[in-house]
Amino acid sequence: MAMFFELREYRTLPGQRENWVRFMEEEIIPFQVSKGMVILGSFVGEEEDDLYVWIRRFESEEERENLYAAVYESDKWVNEIGPKIPGMMDRSKIVVRRLEASSRSVIQ
Repeated sequence: MAMFFELREYRTLPGQRENWVRFMEEEIIPFQVSKGMVILGSFVGEEEDDLYVWIRRFESEEERENLYAAVYESDKWVNEIGPKIPGMMDRSKIVVRRLEASSRSVIQ
């Protein structure tokens, strides 16, 4: 499989979106980038006050698997980052879409 993108859609708990965005921008994204993850952007819903979306890029399935292990199996994720997530985000509503860029997409 060629390069692909992961569009991740989350729903925050009532009143937690600002906290979630701060947590993503100050802790999760910098940590994942430090492990080699490529984050293309993050977004909040204009009309949905609980919506948070972000996009990651992977060169291959093998790279995705390696990066997932580096991030999600790390002590920092397991002991520090992961335990904070349930207080801000409804994990049961996570939607993950794997996408391939069309030939003329600006994002490649």
